[in-house]
Amino acid sequence: MRAEAFVFAVTAGFFLAVDVLYGVWAREPAGIAALTVAFLMALLVCFFFARHHRVNGPRPEDRGDGEVQDRTGPLDLFPPHSGWPVLIATGAAVLALGVVYGLWLALIGLGTLAAGVGGLVFQYAGEDEGR
Repeated sequence: MRAEAFVFAVTAGFFLAVDVLYGVWAREPAGIAALTVAFLMALLVCFFFARHHRVNGPRPEDRGDGEVQDRTGPLDLFPPHSGWPVLIATGAAVLALGVVYGLWLALIGLGTLAAGVGGLVFQYAGEDEGR
């Protein structure tokens, strides 16, 4: 994660430099706000990668002597089929239509979307207890 943190630190530095130059020359608030947000987002990702590297140490791909076999291990559960994505798509479509046609339809879509996301997140909750 060290290389990734460095890439996003350089990106954040670039956005900061452009933000300062844009603020001095243009003095346009929308552009300054957009560049500031871009700087903060890149800084947030840089912080995440740097913290992850500091807490977990180097990964096998970060080491020069790392092999492919060093990264192998047990895989997690991959569900073969699920009906929850269909409910999520239906809820998102009804929510989008509700934005156009009225609050009542948007609330129905929001409820459907929330039920679908909740079902997908907790689909296999508690199945690790038997392992």
